[in-house]
Amino acid sequence: MATPVLDRNLHIRAIDAYIDPSVPRERAIITHGHADHARSGHGAVLATPDTIAIMKVRYGEDCAGKFEPLDFGVPLHIDDVTITLFPAGHVLGSAQVLVEHRGQRVVVTGDYKRLPDRTSQPYELVECDLLVTEATFGLPVFQHPHPNLEIARLLRSVADQPERSHLVGSYALGKAQRVIGLLRDAGWDAPIYLHGAMIRLCELYEELGVELGDLRPATGTVKAEMAGQIVIAPPSAIRDRWSRRFPDPVVCQASGWMSVKQRARQALVELPLVISDHCDWGELQQTVHETKAKTVWVTHGREDALVYWCQTQGLQAEPLNIQGFEDDGGEGADA
Repeated sequence: MATPVLDRNLHIRAIDAYIDPSVPRERAIITHGHADHARSGHGAVLATPDTIAIMKVRYGEDCAGKFEPLDFGVPLHIDDVTITLFPAGHVLGSAQVLVEHRGQRVVVTGDYKRLPDRTSQPYELVECDLLVTEATFGLPVFQHPHPNLEIARLLRSVADQPERSHLVGSYALGKAQRVIGLLRDAGWDAPIYLHGAMIRLCELYEELGVELGDLRPATGTVKAEMAGQIVIAPPSAIRDRWSRRFPDPVVCQASGWMSVKQRARQALVELPLVISDHCDWGELQQTVHETKAKTVWVTHGREDALVYWCQTQGLQAEPLNIQGFEDDGGEGADA
């Protein structure tokens, strides 16, 4: 293909804009609100309205010089470049960025997942010439179970051990709301208790139209009354003094990394829940095929395996080692 409109630092040269830059830039296009993609200090930010709302809650109303909201599927023409955002399915408001320029179609996925999730807009496939894909779980060993099966394991544990509380380690943006949604869909209509770090973002999800049911602060509760209850907290909190306020807690953690038994043991997790907000190996392969891309750039995780597989399929592929992109989603084992 011709020289891509996008360089390997995700810089769109023709309009001098960066996608998810790791340092402040005059023009930034932000795919979603996680900290390794959305940072404060940019001059101008283009993102979905939900991502802008999330950024303002996390970093403050003035975290960028100005914001330009762009709804999904609405083309924005800047000189001879067209930018269109499509749902990535990762967290609420998460977007893939389609860049069109002189006949080229380039898609930057950001982080994405293909499974349905009522707490985020559903992933939409976008055909392109050049695909820039994450590979957080880009190894054949990663084959995620359906999250409904993991939630069923959690609810069985709650039923079998009614004298204990269950503390579910989940990151505050995206994973917490997804776990709550999965519990509600599985029929758990009791109150769900939240660590203080979860409350504001759950309130924001509700304000943006995502129903989460009866949520209550975990602090100030009577210890004995928390037997048989489910508590959502950051992974760090479920292993520190904060957790001692609950009766004989079952330490759980919701993450794609929980399929790695050593990680679960190191984190002192009694009930690992393999619930990922990223594609597994099979879904990454499916996406590469279905986008019909001839060139694939791989970033954000296990690049080498996916690059090699793409090359066996006759595609041009290479890894991108972009500073600031972490293989755990930049959110402390949130993946």
